[in-house]
Amino acid sequence: MLHSVWAFVKRHRIKILYTGALVGGVYLLGKYAQKKIRDLQEREAAEYIAQARRQYHFESNQRTCNMTVLSMLPNLREAIMQQLNSESLTSLLKNRPANKLEIWEDLRIISFSRSIVAVYSTCMLVVLLRVQLNIIGGYIYLDNAAVGKNGTTPLAPPDVQQQYLSSIEHLLGDGLNELITVVKKAVQNVIGSLSLKQSVSLQELEKYLGEIREQVEHPCNSSESVIIANKSPLCWYLIPDEEATLTSQASGLTEKDLTTLRILNETRDMLESTDFSTVLNSCLNRGFSRLLDNMAEFFKPTEEAVTQNGKINSLSNAKLPLAKIIPIINGQIHSTCSETPSHFVQDLLLMDQVKDFAANIYEAFSSPQQLAMQLQ
Repeated sequence: MLHSVWAFVKRHRIKILYTGALVGGVYLLGKYAQKKIRDLQEREAAEYIAQARRQYHFESNQRTCNMTVLSMLPNLREAIMQQLNSESLTSLLKNRPANKLEIWEDLRIISFSRSIVAVYSTCMLVVLLRVQLNIIGGYIYLDNAAVGKNGTTPLAPPDVQQQYLSSIEHLLGDGLNELITVVKKAVQNVIGSLSLKQSVSLQELEKYLGEIREQVEHPCNSSESVIIANKSPLCWYLIPDEEATLTSQASGLTEKDLTTLRILNETRDMLESTDFSTVLNSCLNRGFSRLLDNMAEFFKPTEEAVTQNGKINSLSNAKLPLAKIIPIINGQIHSTCSETPSHFVQDLLLMDQVKDFAANIYEAFSSPQQLAMQLQ
């Protein structure tokens, strides 16, 4: 029996060697394939976890944006009302002064200006904070991901974050002052010559607002065009010009200052982009549309006037004297700059264009490629 088996092996030894080699190769190949599949699965799992972590951080960052906007609106409203103080004028009118007409003329300009400035500044605040907090949020994500790695320098340490985010004060200070000046001039140009007794329809009011927006957003051959020099017309109101904030300091810049300057320059590039202009313009369109919707409530005819001479009075035909429109538009600032989520603010925060823009910014500044660029 053993002899016959041995004879069989000798007779077929080449085939047996090939078969053994083949089986061994298949076994090794299987082990290699298993290792590769396991590595691939582990890599995919790690990427999935990293992507889920980044998505969670992004969504948390957007909630922070919304809360920050709401928390800053009272300060914005107070700053506008302080500079465009219509309350002092209405108090004077109660005393029936001799210059009553003159006070009414001032009240007209201030009332329209304060609500228009409120729309502009609220839209600017919403979009600017989306830009700033998603840029800094992307850097914070990368810093957190790099914790424990040797030789890594934080892209946005806490002191840089604080210094960078403090630049929002420009919008509430010098930027707002200049915006008020420009808007008041446009309001004066458009409605300054209208009689207080003149009846104005909602469509006419929309036309006047469009003309005011045109002068504010597209200044031509004016002093404002010199101020904003070759930049996006509304950009100057949002962020300090170039390095004005830090270079005004007495001596040399620290490492923290240089890091903040770099992030400010990245922000400025974003604010001067076509995408930013498109998103801000969409917000302004929505904001002024909401303002008109709020005003439309006061143009609705009373029940007694619903029918007149057998005809139904439509909203498009309704008119109000300019003197009656002034107190209505004067009060719109309280719904526009409300820290309690109003339709106006909610509309802006929930706009798809704003959400998509924020996601693109966060994606750009939280990607590993961004980290590699900064380390070069």
